[in-house]
Amino acid sequence: MINFDEELKKFQPSLDVNEAEDAIYNQDLTDITDVLRELLKEEKNKKK
Repeated sequence: MINFDEELKKFQPSLDVNEAEDAIYNQDLTDITDVLRELLKEEKNKKK
């Protein structure tokens, strides 16, 4: 059975929209576009 008092103690409110936006945009993540750009750049340099 669920113990509501215990669950309320564990509860953490979700981030505010602005805080969530900052948390998302401040992460430096490499995506597939970055990988492809780097590969094309390397290939271009090899041909020179």
